[in-house]
Amino acid sequence: MPFPLAENYIRDAEVALEGKLPGRYRNWIARSNGGEVEAQDDTWQVHPLEDRTDRKRSARSANHVVWETEQARKWSAFPINAIAIASNGTGDRLVLLQQDSAFADAVYLWSHESGELRPIAESIDDLAIE
Repeated sequence: MPFPLAENYIRDAEVALEGKLPGRYRNWIARSNGGEVEAQDDTWQVHPLEDRTDRKRSARSANHVVWETEQARKWSAFPINAIAIASNGTGDRLVLLQQDSAFADAVYLWSHESGELRPIAESIDDLAIE
């Protein structure tokens, strides 16, 4: 069940990630803070941003983008300028790439096996949302 996300939690994530999140992603995550998308013939669980509003939202957002990105960065081939926004349960991630002080809208698929990074969508809006 989607929960709208307050702006202050988006700003908190941007501080922790050291970059401004792209507008389309910000708008999408503010409306649903998680959920699923379809990409590359797979279903991806979108990582929420941390929401400390109450116990229910805190538990729902425990696998938040900052935490998931920290975990992904433990893989030697994970791009240093990437943040993990979704996973498919196999180790692969959908990521956004940082350019200077902001993350770009384009969504990339990062393969944990090969380290390959390839573009799959111009923004999260282009992925089929369930």
